[in-house]
Amino acid sequence: MICIACQHEKSVRGGKDRKGNQRYLCNQCGKYFLAASDKPLGNMRISTKQAAIAIGLLVEGMSIRSVERVTELHRDTIDDLILTAGENCQRLLDSKIKGVEVKDVEADELWSFVGMKEKTRLARMRSQEFGDSWTFIAIERETKLILAHKVGLRDHETCWAFLLKLKSAIGNGHFQMTTDGLRSYTLNVPYVFGMQVSFAQLIKSYSSSQEQTRYSPATISGIEKLPIFGAPEEDRISTSFIERFNLTLRMSNRRHTRLTNAHSKSLKHHKAMQAIVFAHYNFCRKHETLKGNTPAMASKLADHVWTIRELVELAAAS
Repeated sequence: MICIACQHEKSVRGGKDRKGNQRYLCNQCGKYFLAASDKPLGNMRISTKQAAIAIGLLVEGMSIRSVERVTELHRDTIDDLILTAGENCQRLLDSKIKGVEVKDVEADELWSFVGMKEKTRLARMRSQEFGDSWTFIAIERETKLILAHKVGLRDHETCWAFLLKLKSAIGNGHFQMTTDGLRSYTLNVPYVFGMQVSFAQLIKSYSSSQEQTRYSPATISGIEKLPIFGAPEEDRISTSFIERFNLTLRMSNRRHTRLTNAHSKSLKHHKAMQAIVFAHYNFCRKHETLKGNTPAMASKLADHVWTIRELVELAAAS
């Protein structure tokens, strides 16, 4: 066991702390320390069981204050837990989702905001950390695995970073990809994936109606399936699965729920909570169309349904 303070390799058991974690005594410097695997939450003074309960409530769509009332953990502790677990989950996603063989990929962007909406940010001259926030998401149609996501603006730079991340997540086999009509995809997808991809865009036209209220969705007046590169199959040109996942994300992550005051107040918490939700969806959440398996099991990235406690511990070790 390596000492955290002096990196000396020789140590002996030194009893247990008040949480029941095994302590070690360094023979070199005489300090007590815990093994890294015994502290999946770093220096946080809550047990893994408490953390798993809190995260389980968060990914079921509860707000921080609701979780505070149920678990009796202070909201500041829950905030710190989101940052710690979110960083670990993002590292887990980056390390686990590599070289996945895919057949049909759908990508879309989901809108949200941090702190305030874009109009208010501009009026108050606040930094770009606040205002509109878009999450680019790619899903594998058959396994329902979330292959990659990227939080940023709905611009060329974020789209490019998202596609590079998606490139590192998939294998070398040929696949078909469908996106919406965002122009950043049009040239960048063929450039990033080359002959590996058959690429098409699904372009929806909307009509305005006098009966349309402020919060009602616009009426779709037409859909155009536009092949861009390669030889995409027309019957597989669709964004239905990624749009259905967008609904799941809005239901599972309170920060994405519309018309509430539960929106993210800081960008780092916004990113961290999304990493937790995506990791939970891939490894812990059973999918009905996969016969009770998780997307990670369908993609052969896991051999069983992970518990949230396993997710917390394995993410910390990744």
